[in-house]
Amino acid sequence: MISDARRNPIRRGRLVASQVYFDLRERIVSVSLVPGELLSEVRIAQDYGVSRTPVREAFKRLEEEGLLEVVPKVGSFVARIDLDAVRDSQFIRETLECRIVELAAARIRPAQRAQLVALLARQNAAIEGNDSAAFFRADESMHELLAKIAGHARTWVVIHEAKAQLDRLRRFALIDPERRRKRLVEHRAIVERVCAGDGAGATAAMREHLRAILCAIDGVAKINEHYFDGLQPAK
Repeated sequence: MISDARRNPIRRGRLVASQVYFDLRERIVSVSLVPGELLSEVRIAQDYGVSRTPVREAFKRLEEEGLLEVVPKVGSFVARIDLDAVRDSQFIRETLECRIVELAAARIRPAQRAQLVALLARQNAAIEGNDSAAFFRADESMHELLAKIAGHARTWVVIHEAKAQLDRLRRFALIDPERRRKRLVEHRAIVERVCAGDGAGATAAMREHLRAILCAIDGVAKINEHYFDGLQPAK
């Protein structure tokens, strides 16, 4: 189930339940734990080398976040991806990140331009290496850096917490190499406009980029229909 859990060992000096929560959350969001998969408190506690209490606390947080479905007397399952929540997450991202790039274009410094270009290079290297996980990390780093350049680093925390369901869909979409290449083209358009100080152009490029994931829903869900809730009926 989570045989690689020991790659993230639990540190006894820190809050154990929080560590278990964050690690399980990452596994769910990255879809290494797939929608519908049964999670055993006993097995997970054994894998992490902890008691069942912190695992139970982590499960509760994941359930509240809509990432875990607990069925009484049956078990706990990784929740299916809620497409209504995906659309809400995209709305939050678009509202905040379009403003972020507008500010970033007005405030960017030369060293930050170099950082953005370096992140584009990392994304390209991930594409060349056929590494969707590395591409996703570099993608996230770019968006986070833009928030910092805009002077609103904490806004990225809000965005990150709000987009768990959206990220699950993104991870499925990024399995396709062609989608990774398209995202890189979109990222380059954003970075070029931010670096040029073109706030209006950066905003338009960001909006187009963030809406692209909604266009990918039908294609991703068609292949993985059993992983999703809220699919629109075929016309």
